[in-house]
Amino acid sequence: MARVLPRATPLTLFPTFTKPPTSRYISFSPTHFRVTHSIRRSPIFGKWVIHEFGNEGQFNVFRGCGINVRCGGFGGGGGFGGGERKVRRMSFKKKKVKELEVSVEILIEDGLPNDPEILSITENLRLDAPMAMKLALEGLKDSKHKTRDTSINDVGGFESVELSLLLCNDEFIRALNKDWRNEDHATDVLSMSQHIPGIKLPILMLGDIVISVETAARQAEERGHTLLDEIRILLVHGLLHLLGFDHEISEEAEEEMEKEEESLLKNLGCKGKGLIKSAYDAENGSGLVKTLDTDDRKKEGSLRFYRPKFKYIFCDMDGTLLNSKSQISSGNANAIREAMSRGVQVVIATGKARPSAMAVLKMADLVGMDGILSESSPGVFVQGLLVYGKQGREIFRKNLDPNFCREVFLYSWEHQIPLVAFCSDRCLTLFDHSRVDSLYRVYREPKAEIMSSVDELVESAEVQKMIFLDAPERVTTILRPYWSEATGDNANVVQALPDMLELVPVGTSKGDGVKLLIDHLGVTPNEIMAIGDGENDIEMLKLAKLGVALCNASEKVKAAADVIGVSNDDDGVADAIYRYAFQF
Repeated sequence: MARVLPRATPLTLFPTFTKPPTSRYISFSPTHFRVTHSIRRSPIFGKWVIHEFGNEGQFNVFRGCGINVRCGGFGGGGGFGGGERKVRRMSFKKKKVKELEVSVEILIEDGLPNDPEILSITENLRLDAPMAMKLALEGLKDSKHKTRDTSINDVGGFESVELSLLLCNDEFIRALNKDWRNEDHATDVLSMSQHIPGIKLPILMLGDIVISVETAARQAEERGHTLLDEIRILLVHGLLHLLGFDHEISEEAEEEMEKEEESLLKNLGCKGKGLIKSAYDAENGSGLVKTLDTDDRKKEGSLRFYRPKFKYIFCDMDGTLLNSKSQISSGNANAIREAMSRGVQVVIATGKARPSAMAVLKMADLVGMDGILSESSPGVFVQGLLVYGKQGREIFRKNLDPNFCREVFLYSWEHQIPLVAFCSDRCLTLFDHSRVDSLYRVYREPKAEIMSSVDELVESAEVQKMIFLDAPERVTTILRPYWSEATGDNANVVQALPDMLELVPVGTSKGDGVKLLIDHLGVTPNEIMAIGDGENDIEMLKLAKLGVALCNASEKVKAAADVIGVSNDDDGVADAIYRYAFQF
């Protein structure tokens, strides 16, 4: 709900010009005729407004700001961007009856993203804000409101009316709310009056309205209308506060302001309810849009209005980022791009080799400097046996003992069970098989090279891990029990998928690789969210501040996670990002 700040801080009169007692002041050289200066501080930005009254009827207004904001992309802005405003000189000469000039300065605070929707909204506000002012001022004529402060009443004596409207983020309005109201939280709209009753001036300076676009976006989503309509609602609410309405002083005052809100919004063609009515409905649980999502899940495309909770998201691929067809859905890809646009770095932690991971991600346009993986990006591959750090440099590699590899491949040949050795960017095997081919066709691993003998294979390259491929029931009943004992101190047995059994070096895991990488990057676990589904993800899920296991994971994995997400076939990564990675 809107809050109105005091009409003005105590007025300080100076018989001759004196710099305001603050470090934020505007440069000013007073003219050399007799003047009286009144200087007061406006709540927004801590700027100073200097009124100069001359004996020859000259009136100048200077406004300065020590905070950089940018104009909303249209001409005639000037405003707060450079720290000073152009001097406006207006004559007091009496003129014939003239239509009241309405001036609205619309600004965008630097903390907001360069978003096309926000720029489009500012263009709409160029028309809506002056129209709202004219309608509101017209409504003051012959006004019979009993509770409105009538300090601003007859506007016929003014040549023009000025208003400043700033669109900002939650962080900015929170700081403003704390500085001026001693309330340390974000709000939707603040109104700050600059009108000084009793002083006859040619310009009616209404004041400043500050609207948090981030809060407005959330309220628009909850109430089922557009962001533009929500900002219109907040504009009208803030404007009425500047004109003396205050819904907080009594029930009668609330009724009068609510009625005026509804009337103005109707005339503006806005479909939403007034802010007072919307807030009342929210308190009583009515008027909110019902969706299939819980309150925690953010809407796709809305992350620009939320703050990241984590700096990094470590994400598994098979069974997590990839669906059951080993593809990345558009929903997952879009969520990742949104997270990246808000400064979150997504890091791949997978059992795949790096070339394989890049081949899959390339199909979703997530490879390269603008993607999540490139030759110069960090990542954890081959179950943590190959770790790449800053600038994509290799910072860790662990190999299996060659004699142990020879023993395992002899077993593969004797029992004709497909076995593939992962050797950095290569895959090696002893014989062709449809399951071996599936590693290339389905999982995009490097196409396996067939070696003529066990000795040739072992001597060709260093082996980081080996994978048996067989029917799930044979993996569970034969391969896993046998190799859990036969490996001894030579390797650990890991199972990421039902039809695969992996043998990796002792003392290494994907979780160890992730720990090594975050230490290298200077990141703490509190800055990380991890998403996975396999047993090889358990350590990573436990390490992160928030571990998300998708619902297609085994019960053992789910038990290790902080929360359970939707399945990999239901855009589980996107759901986790929208639900857990961002906050107000």
